[in-house]
Amino acid sequence: MAKIMVVDDAAFLRAILKDILVTGGHEVVFEAKNGQEAVEKYKSMRPDIVTMDITMPVMEGIEAVKEIRKLDPEANIVMCSAMGQRNLIIEAIQSGAKDFIIKPFQTNRVLEAIDKAFVN
Repeated sequence: MAKIMVVDDAAFLRAILKDILVTGGHEVVFEAKNGQEAVEKYKSMRPDIVTMDITMPVMEGIEAVKEIRKLDPEANIVMCSAMGQRNLIIEAIQSGAKDFIIKPFQTNRVLEAIDKAFVN
């Protein structure tokens, strides 16, 4: 069971993702609504995995990935993006994300990405 922080500015998407993760046997330890909040909470919570939306207010997901990786080079981060953000996904992976999942979320793909990130 992984301890996971879910980061997305849309509350309904956080709820969907949390439901998938909890049903899949994981624990959601915190939900952040932007990258800045995620970076701050990562310092104190040190979750096993972070699911990170790309497009958010205050601090974008890719910037948050870079900041979290400065704090913890071993951080396991899975990006979440809408269709058509291929260039941003590539940038996220280059910034240190382990995998990505596309919205709308598919349960099997979400759990596969989490499992992959958790063993790495």
